[in-house]
Amino acid sequence: MSTLHTVNKSPFDRGSLESALAHALPGDAVLLIEDAVVGARSAAARIAEVLKAAMPACSLYVLGPDLSARGIPTTDVIDGMTVVDYAGFVDLVTGHDKTQAWL
Repeated sequence: MSTLHTVNKSPFDRGSLESALAHALPGDAVLLIEDAVVGARSAAARIAEVLKAAMPACSLYVLGPDLSARGIPTTDVIDGMTVVDYAGFVDLVTGHDKTQAWL
């Protein structure tokens, strides 16, 4: 059984992203949405290292429209993360057995 973990809070304000990554099992996916997308920037040094360390065990995604809403170009996203649109978000939800929202 795989889980999609969604994180919507900035990793600079809360520990939701690190909690989600700590609970993610091999085969799970983590999707950054809303304010959490600021953590997907390769320039976010500490957070980028945490995300890169999680990549071998789980798939990492970031919601493209939320990047755009915050003026973050997709070229700034950490290598290895996948940018998805709303249809991709739906595919992730339906492709996993459960969804866990980290607030």
